[in-house]
Amino acid sequence: MEFKKENMPKHIAIIMDGNRRWARAQGKSASYGHKQGAKILEKIVRYANQIGLEYITVYAFSTENWKRAEEEVNALMMLLQSYLDDYSKRADSENIRVKILGDITALSQGMQKSILNCMERTKNNTGVTFNIALNYGGRDEIIKAVKSIATNIKNGNIEVTDINENLISDYLYTQGQPDPDLVIRTSGEQRLSNFLPWQSVYSEFLFINKNWPDFTEEDLDNAIIEYQKRTRKFGAN
Repeated sequence: MEFKKENMPKHIAIIMDGNRRWARAQGKSASYGHKQGAKILEKIVRYANQIGLEYITVYAFSTENWKRAEEEVNALMMLLQSYLDDYSKRADSENIRVKILGDITALSQGMQKSILNCMERTKNNTGVTFNIALNYGGRDEIIKAVKSIATNIKNGNIEVTDINENLISDYLYTQGQPDPDLVIRTSGEQRLSNFLPWQSVYSEFLFINKNWPDFTEEDLDNAIIEYQKRTRKFGAN
């Protein structure tokens, strides 16, 4: 697929919705839907790397997802840990840099070890940066940023007058990264669900009426083409 290089999004964020309803429609368990969703994610990230996307961020597990059934949560955590371990093994053959966005302190020691190992093994890769939002909540992220800023003010490291948009952005999990140009949500739902609220204030949104396990490379192509048809004004006339 040929895109307009001068208007290529640098950063696409995806809310991968619909794994469970896709599985239910086939009479399968939620964990089966998550496994199929993980396979699709691997394909999409590889494709994003091929077409030159600089950043892709996906919503894998929110701070609210702990409310789900214990069996489903445990299965999803095992799947995510296996996914990270696999990326670590392929770090030298795939030029993809993996970063985790979220509070990893609430995760198991094994998961934390896998996260740190994967990020360390892939940190020097120069292809797409693959952000996995894991135990992530947008409001929680902002609260943590505010607390860190307040602590630094208290300790005399910064002044209240130093606070601006750039400073706040530097205290978020996405520090040093551009905000998403495009946010995609699958399954037909039309809400952010606590995903990147600070970073997405000027993002373009695209809601796709298909479940995540049915998402294809062609869908990503079409999303980029739709993005390139839009005019981003950032509040200007």
